[in-house]
Amino acid sequence: MQRRKLGSHGTEVSALGFGCMGLSHSFGPPVPREHAISVIRRAFELGVTLFDTALVYGTNEELVGEALAPFRDQVVIATKFGLTIPDSSGRQFTNSRPEFVREQVEGSLGRLRTDVIDLLYQHRVDPEVPIEDVSAPSPRSLISS
Repeated sequence: MQRRKLGSHGTEVSALGFGCMGLSHSFGPPVPREHAISVIRRAFELGVTLFDTALVYGTNEELVGEALAPFRDQVVIATKFGLTIPDSSGRQFTNSRPEFVREQVEGSLGRLRTDVIDLLYQHRVDPEVPIEDVSAPSPRSLISS
């Protein structure tokens, strides 16, 4: 599998990443859990090292966390912040206020079974929060809380 540099910090990932959303969200019924885990692990065996997920994809972060736990130190996990879980009417809202971002990141760390999110990005631009105010918590602030 070819590799690519991700950003300017030297992190390398497989040229092909695995977008895990379809295993539990959007494209028909969720794939059975054990099958989804085996698919993610097979992708790793074939050389995929970049896995993308998000809280709003249902149980996807838990699935990805469980599947990648045995080789967590060999992969890059990407997840997102800034969207709410759909409410009872199915509506979803952007929210990139720093306190909400922190809450989402702390939850994602637990669901992903990790102490590091390798790539964290904003799912949708929140027109109510100036981009200068949108920030993920530093690892140090997560440890001290």
